[in-house]
Amino acid sequence: MSILEQYMKVFNEKNEQGMNDIIHDDFKFTMHASGNVLSKKDVIAWAMSDDITEEKSRIIYENDEIGIHHAFVTFKDGNTQAVMAVYKYKDDQIYSLETGATNMPK
Repeated sequence: MSILEQYMKVFNEKNEQGMNDIIHDDFKFTMHASGNVLSKKDVIAWAMSDDITEEKSRIIYENDEIGIHHAFVTFKDGNTQAVMAVYKYKDDQIYSLETGATNMPK
């Protein structure tokens, strides 16, 4: 199973230990739509919450250095975004994540 497949599995299962194992300790998540930067701890806490659900999630491309993922993400407040995510890998873990998002009509 690839790194991104592992991440998607533990994310969808809300597997906190799995998230800790697949995300590098020096991880940074840059959300270009908002300008926010989250740490490993922030992302795991968010993933464990009920704030996010994904649909039509798919891996666009992946190799040993990078993964590209697209999904429609719905938030607890009812907003939905089409999200393109780029993951960079280091030491067989996710080292960084950058996203661009487009708001979808309700």
